[in-house]
Amino acid sequence: MIVELAAGPRRFRQLQRAIHGISQRMLTLTVRRLERDGLVLRTVYPSVPAQVDYRLTETGTSLTHLVKALADWSLAHRDVIAEARQAYDSDHPGNEIR
Repeated sequence: MIVELAAGPRRFRQLQRAIHGISQRMLTLTVRRLERDGLVLRTVYPSVPAQVDYRLTETGTSLTHLVKALADWSLAHRDVIAEARQAYDSDHPGNEIR
């Protein structure tokens, strides 16, 4: 979410389309938590229907380089991670971790 909002303000549906596999409930909870932590600003515009957008606060913006570095690292290591998971799962059949 931080990486997506680093590109600029987004509406809820834009965020939902950009973050594959996230449910509406999880996205709502995540946005609320980030807003509570002071990382995201929610703006409601007086229109019919009401329009809402989300943007990073100054504090949220200062976090983007760290989150981007983590995302880049995970992309660079995704094959190794996938192999490790596959090896672990075959060594531990029936394990609930997934």
